[in-house]
Formats: sequence, C-alpha cells, structure tokens
Amino acid sequence: MSFQYLQLEQRDQVATVWINRAEMHNAFNTQVIEELHRCFSELNTRDDVRVVILAGRGKSFSAGADLNWMKEAGQASQAENEADALKLAKMLQSLATLKQPTIARVQGIAFGGGMGLASACDICVASSDAKFATSEVRLGLAPSTISPYVIRAIGARQASRYFLTAERISAEQALHIGLAHVVADAEQLDEKVAEMVDALLLGGPEAQTSSKQLIQMVDQQVLTEALLLQTAQHIAHVRQGSEAKNGLNAFLNKHSPVWIKTTA
Repeated sequence: MSFQYLQLEQRDQVATVWINRAEMHNAFNTQVIEELHRCFSELNTRDDVRVVILAGRGKSFSAGADLNWMKEAGQASQAENEADALKLAKMLQSLATLKQPTIARVQGIAFGGGMGLASACDICVASSDAKFATSEVRLGLAPSTISPYVIRAIGARQASRYFLTAERISAEQALHIGLAHVVADAEQLDEKVAEMVDALLLGGPEAQTSSKQLIQMVDQQVLTEALLLQTAQHIAHVRQGSEAKNGLNAFLNKHSPVWIKTTA
C-alpha cells in the first residue's frame, strides 16, 4: 500500500500505522481520513498481523481537523458536510472494529478527532506530556462522529464535562477517567507500548477477535435473558474452535500454544 500521509511499518506480527503530517501536528484532511480507512480495511484482512499500533510522527499524536479542511467545511452544503462526516465516521468504525487488538501510542496533543482515534483503539498508552480535548464546542461544533468512542471510553458523566467545557485533559486525568490505560515518561513510551504488545501476543488471535466482538455486543446493554443466551452461545461457539482446544491442551500439558512464537 502506498500513502501520502501515512507510513505503515511491520515488524514480525506487529504493524505500526504512523500518521505522517508532523508539520501540521498530524491533523486530518479528507485524504488522511481516506488513507486511514483504506489502511485499516487492508489490515483487517491480514492474518500475519497480530497487533496494530496507531501513532503520530513528530511532537503530537493528532490535532484533529485540519484548519483548511474546517474552512472548506464551513463553506460546504449540508449534504457535502454530511458526506465528509460519514467518511470520518466510517474510518473510525474501521479502526474500532479491526479484528486485531489496537494500541494508541499518544504523545503531545490528541484533540478532537485525535482524541477520537485514541478512544477508538482498544488500549491507549500515553506519554506524561499528552493532552487530550474535545475542543469542538469552542468552535461552535459538537464532537459528533467521535462521540460513540469517547463516551464508551470515559462514560457519559465524564463526557458531559469535557464535551461541554472543552477543557484540556492531562495524561494523569486521562488515566483517572479511563481514557488512557498506561502513562509513561516520554523516554519510556515505546518501552511501555512494547510491554503491552508482548502481553497481547500471549493471547490467541481468534479469541482476541472474538473478545472484541463480545465487548461490543455486551457494552451498554441491559442484562436480559436474550443477552445471557447470546453470551452463552458466544462462548460455546468459541470453545468448539481449534484455537480454544489448542490453548486448553497447551495449558493442561504445560507447553506454549501454537500462536506464541518460540526461539530456537
């Protein structure tokens, strides 16, 4: 795959997607959104990729919407704006529904859509200098397309505060409200990301995909009999798979399952 604003690196079973607009703090425009969507869609078909890391070149993870793109949106029709927003929404969905576990590697600012990207990832590892914000209300806008992912990450009560005030959220605050899972000093950021990758590679890939689907199925639903049946059917299906059988056999016989690479 070739891109203008992204760099895709793969090392063994780990793919890193770099947003490469450092001079613009990795802000979105239409092409960045399209390239991210294309990249995530392609990675979703790859069995040789076990973990996807999303990162930004330079000082920032992502500043959200590009100012020029926002100016164009201000002059566009409602139909054109709806089409643009739908592209962003579908890109975020393609990230959130990737079959592989995803890690947001966040340094510097993650504002607006940048905070949306971090929230759409399964895990967020942030530098101690990271700052998050849903800054849309200060521009007379609303964080519409990112809202499903941010609300899922921090809950409706915290979202009420930060959507309405557009306050900046420090890395420590992000950790406290559930937006970030790990906070590290800048020089230890990659080390902490690597530790998370190592932990993820110990899990079965099919089980992880299935677990992601399970979270989406259960999240925010009322615990009804139908949901109980769904969860029962879900684990029953998983248990019948060859991966689950291999994992159980490996555990009982004290050896590594097939998905863990061993060195000679």
